[in-house]
Amino acid sequence: MNGQTEHRDDEIREDENDATAAAAGQENAGENQTDVTGDLDPVADLQAQVEENWNKFVRATAELENVRKRAARDVDNARKFAIERFGADLLDVRDSLEMGLSTVESADAEQLRIGSEATLKLLATTMERFGIQELDPQGEPFDPQFHEAMTMQPSADVEAGSVLTVFQKGYTLNGRLLRPARVVVAAEIAETDEN
Repeated sequence: MNGQTEHRDDEIREDENDATAAAAGQENAGENQTDVTGDLDPVADLQAQVEENWNKFVRATAELENVRKRAARDVDNARKFAIERFGADLLDVRDSLEMGLSTVESADAEQLRIGSEATLKLLATTMERFGIQELDPQGEPFDPQFHEAMTMQPSADVEAGSVLTVFQKGYTLNGRLLRPARVVVAAEIAETDEN
């Protein structure tokens, strides 16, 4: 029996040695795999980065398109409703005109004049509130940027090149011309030779 025990011990030792050798072989093989996969890891990392960057690009493109659509919608709404407050304030002027017209039969000329002046004042106040300024250049030097000369007329009363008469007032919106003032410009009086 003693011999059998020794023989089994030898087999166990051989098995342990084989297992150790196998483990060592697997370890070496693992190192070789690490080397091989180590060479593949940078490629896998690059592929992961490419995929991540592609996803970022797609999201950024979608967000940009959403911003563009939102901006276009905002611009469209701004065009449609830019004069909303101005329009609401003009309703008061319209109401005043309608009230004046409804009292035409019962009112005398003086009352109609007073009502018309009040309505005109209400309109002027509304226009000023929204940056619309009146151009009434009577007696001022002619300015082609803001005035439209309808004709020229000689005058001894005002300096040549000045506005003699205003046919139609002009208007600006925050300094930008809406309509030029239509005017008559004073011309120099031609001297006649008396011989």
